[in-house]
Amino acid sequence: MKYDLVEVFESLQGEGRNTGRPCVFVRFAGCNLACPWCDTDVATRFSLSLDGLLAEIGQYRSKSVILTGGEPTLVKEMPELVAALKARGYWIGVETNGTNDADWLQFADYVACSPKVEYPDRIALGKADEVRIVASSEAAAAFCREVRGKIAATDYYVSPCERDGSIDFATAKSVMQQLDGWSLSVQLHKLLGFR
Repeated sequence: MKYDLVEVFESLQGEGRNTGRPCVFVRFAGCNLACPWCDTDVATRFSLSLDGLLAEIGQYRSKSVILTGGEPTLVKEMPELVAALKARGYWIGVETNGTNDADWLQFADYVACSPKVEYPDRIALGKADEVRIVASSEAAAAFCREVRGKIAATDYYVSPCERDGSIDFATAKSVMQQLDGWSLSVQLHKLLGFR
């Protein structure tokens, strides 16, 4: 059993309801989408066994872990990792694009779902703690309304899209003005210059 990874690091959660929470981020390799504006490297940089990954996570102080990617629901060995983390007392957050409704998500403490405007027919997840939609175009407003009817969540966020280091606040503001019950979630880590 091995986990293909991009990076493991400790930082503060930079977006959504848990903004500011110290977490260990475990970024898994691979994604089933190819968003044209995505700035995340999803190529495998290294692989670890379950024990190796637990040791890597355990070297950090935080007892909160964010399983992200790429797309973590594609990882077949995730149930074993989630069970091991829970047994060690970790709070587990998951960041997913919502294209897979993996059974193990029910054991996570927090699920942040970020469906993509570019893939409106790929939503499989019906419930999350929060939904974050990147305002990559004006079409995001209609998509947000559609998603709200498909994914039950406590919080719904619109995020500005970043392209080539430039954050598009104007489109996010325009989208927000067309919606009720949505909040703005800015990637604070990028504005403040931390990982």
